[in-house]
Amino acid sequence: MRTKRTPTALALIPDGNRRWARSHSLSFFNGYKMGVEKFIDFADWCRESGVSNITVWAFSTENFKRPTPERRALFDIYRKVANDKDILGRLHANETRFNVIGNIALLPKDLVKALHKVETETMDYKNHTINMLIAYGGKDDILYAAKRLVKAAINKGVKNVTESLFRAYMISSRVPDIDLVIRTSGEERLSGFMPLQSGYSELYFSKKLWPDFTRNDLEMALTEYERRQRRFGV
Repeated sequence: MRTKRTPTALALIPDGNRRWARSHSLSFFNGYKMGVEKFIDFADWCRESGVSNITVWAFSTENFKRPTPERRALFDIYRKVANDKDILGRLHANETRFNVIGNIALLPKDLVKALHKVETETMDYKNHTINMLIAYGGKDDILYAAKRLVKAAINKGVKNVTESLFRAYMISSRVPDIDLVIRTSGEERLSGFMPLQSGYSELYFSKKLWPDFTRNDLEMALTEYERRQRRFGV
């Protein structure tokens, strides 16, 4: 039985959309579409369970290596979701802030515009947050901060580089330390996911392909999180 020690910040790596589509004799487009629809439900489940900050890895920098039709299909789905008034209404109803985090210069301009519109319209909410990592890579995030700090050292005379200062220069500066990372489809690695924020995260790997992930699966992950003792090196 859960004791309700719920993670404040939860991250999701939703793997398995393409494999799910193949197993159901569907196109990869339908697999991605089902995956996005599943996340909309997942965000509600998390909020109802007491999780206030969700970070989802929607598209990594490595994903740009995928075939152009796949990238376009996924961007089309994200574009449609960003322009969906019902989804925006749910964010408003739940007072949920939406953040776009990544190297957005790599994305289609109309997609960036649509995502930023949602970001702007929800920016005043403080109780719940969804961070969308898109065109994001953990190594790129570190390099981005390092380059900015070098410029700051040259142009502004910055000398004392602390962890908090370094984080302030990262693309992911708005994302807090992650309490629990969930990755689906049986893959048991982080693949460069947020190196600083996930340093002391609890990791939970589900064998379920992402579109098959259920609310009960989330409850199992949260129960396992409660069972663990977080020592933070002590």
